[in-house]
Amino acid sequence: MIPKIKTVVPLENYQLQVSFDDGRNVIYDVNDDINSLPNYNLLKESDYLFQQVKLDTSRTCIFWNDEIDLPSDTIYEYGKIL
Repeated sequence: MIPKIKTVVPLENYQLQVSFDDGRNVIYDVNDDINSLPNYNLLKESDYLFQQVKLDTSRTCIFWNDEIDLPSDTIYEYGKIL
């Protein structure tokens, strides 16, 4: 089953606080993605863009624009549990 995101909050230093429907809460570090995926460089160039993170209607993905997104299962698996 694909985990559904309840809330996503952008934090300092390109971190996201994400809570899931099953009660799991994590901090996901976007820095690794920024350093390894070319499209993610835009997030570092514009702090404003990073702060504009959105949750898609299915609640299985977050995104910043048409080219930068993160699936919920990646965040669930690699996020640091709070």
